[in-house]
Amino acid sequence: MMCDDFADRLGAYLDQELDAAARDDMERHLRTCPACQLRRERQRLLGAAIREQLPSHRAPDLLRARVVGAIQGAHTERSATPARVARWRWTAIAASLLFAITAGYAALGPGRAVPAAGGTAHEVLSSHVRSLMPDHLTDVASTDQHNVKPWFDGRLDYSPPVYDLAPHGFPLIGGRLDYVGNRAVAVLVYQRRKHLINLFVWPAERPDERARETTRQGYHMLHWTRAGMTYWAVSDLNGDELREFAQLQQHTDSLATSREGGR
Repeated sequence: MMCDDFADRLGAYLDQELDAAARDDMERHLRTCPACQLRRERQRLLGAAIREQLPSHRAPDLLRARVVGAIQGAHTERSATPARVARWRWTAIAASLLFAITAGYAALGPGRAVPAAGGTAHEVLSSHVRSLMPDHLTDVASTDQHNVKPWFDGRLDYSPPVYDLAPHGFPLIGGRLDYVGNRAVAVLVYQRRKHLINLFVWPAERPDERARETTRQGYHMLHWTRAGMTYWAVSDLNGDELREFAQLQQHTDSLATSREGGR
């Protein structure tokens, strides 16, 4: 057995999912390979730490559906994917899901989930990371704001403002429903070259606030409140361009509000 073969089957070995012959092959290799002995011990310790230190809570239904969809999609592709690439995809999915769950939620009691330490910023960021997984970015893919905005009708108890900023270099590419603060929210997806911007929008519970900026895990985040709506913009785009996007969004929103008020 080669070390790459051992690495491909290590998870199944530790979870006792191999048949007797395969398990014997793994153990023979372990007896003669110090490097794989270390690999096994590291994996075992990581698993033990996750089980002992992370709380176990039921995820919101929307998140559970997305996780199941990601796993099913990866499983479908697995048979046609070379072993090394398949291992990378499963590792990436596991890392994304672990980040989403550990960064996003803590429990106050049965059936009630709230943001963990760091509050809304953590929850919004974990949602952004989840959206970068295959087939999770948009529920409605369209560059036309007149297609995206009506899509939310009947799916939310509010109507999010939707603008196409393509003339300014930030084209709209679609929207989706997501879950923040224990409620469904609208997410509008924009693009700047190869960078994606998730703009979260939901009704505000406080007066207008100027944009505030933070950086977490290498992502830039801006949030503000205006005209009864809370906005969070998240991207790996540089801070200057994300601020430009936020200013364009606010300016366009002001123009739209002025036109509605003048009718």
